[in-house]
Amino acid sequence: MTNPTVYDVVVVGAGIIGASCAHHLAQQGHKVAVLEAKAGAAEGSTGLSFASVRAQWADGLNTELSWRSIRFYRDFQDRHGIDIGYQPNGYLFLVPEANWERQLHAVELQRAHGVPVEVLDVDRAQKITPFDPAGIGGATWGTADGQIDPHSATNAFLALARGKGADVFFKAPVDAIDKAGELWTVSAGDRAVTARHVINAAGGWAGEVAGLAGLDVPVVHSRRNVYATAEGALDSYVPMTVDLATGVYMRSEGRRLLFAGAKPTEVDGYNTAIDWPWMEELLALAADRFPWLVELPLDRRACWAGTYENTPDHDGIVGADPREPQWINACGFSGHGLIQAPEIGRLVTEQVTTGAITSIDLSELSLTRFQTGAIENSVSLVF
Repeated sequence: MTNPTVYDVVVVGAGIIGASCAHHLAQQGHKVAVLEAKAGAAEGSTGLSFASVRAQWADGLNTELSWRSIRFYRDFQDRHGIDIGYQPNGYLFLVPEANWERQLHAVELQRAHGVPVEVLDVDRAQKITPFDPAGIGGATWGTADGQIDPHSATNAFLALARGKGADVFFKAPVDAIDKAGELWTVSAGDRAVTARHVINAAGGWAGEVAGLAGLDVPVVHSRRNVYATAEGALDSYVPMTVDLATGVYMRSEGRRLLFAGAKPTEVDGYNTAIDWPWMEELLALAADRFPWLVELPLDRRACWAGTYENTPDHDGIVGADPREPQWINACGFSGHGLIQAPEIGRLVTEQVTTGAITSIDLSELSLTRFQTGAIENSVSLVF
């Protein structure tokens, strides 16, 4: 059935990026529709993420986008009366000796953006998370970093959007996109939504959605496995801890410990089957740094796999398509969409409302960087 309403904006995807866009757009008075293929919100990458947030980056743009977003999460309950599970329980990077000077430069940059980050020697870092210090030059500790509840945050954004008149449609996988004059028609089965702007927030499916409109957006799925110990396996609390030498990361979740790490040989494509052989390899990789980890009992029932939505340079794509200025991409965040969703929603709204994003220089996230070859791969703290 065709919806006779002409919307200002149709958002494709109800993960946290799409939900944030819907909220910010509706707050500015835009008539918004959201189309989501799955039966509920945050059922893709968002809900299967590690749920950690940080403002520690090696480049200025990602630092600024992340820090603005963390402050938004921090203040969310005071502003809107909804608890989204923000917990500033810290984020610890264990940095190899060879990378220590570069990490110190990153800390200077982060502090210049107002990010609260501490430089720790090995002894202080070991008091936070126990580890073998061999080859570690030092550690950095983000005191405002931590975690949020991705389901609560996504549903909160959508509830606020609905409160301002947005329509949200689940079980609505987009299967056709057409344009006539200044209006887009986005079809999902027997539902057709007409709008002046399209926001492509389809996560790992963003490339396929763009293809329906004859556009090219280089985003692919990349599986990430999350493994869990048995409940109560570890007495002490472990904040988010990343060993940059091996790429192993971990944090407590209730009375369990979660741990993960990107598999170097992972093949692109949507896959949420748990890779059990990689768990054994990951434990072997972690054994020298965290010998206590390999002694903990595991619970296979508490493990899961989700996907990152990766671009070739592991940076997001934000802004109007150069061929179709009323088509706006907000996708490809390569594991940091949850971190940056509030600010991305604000910037997408700026694009729709004013026709351009001028409050911050987002040229590094422009789609044209792939077409011109101007890829700098500055995001060195993605894992």
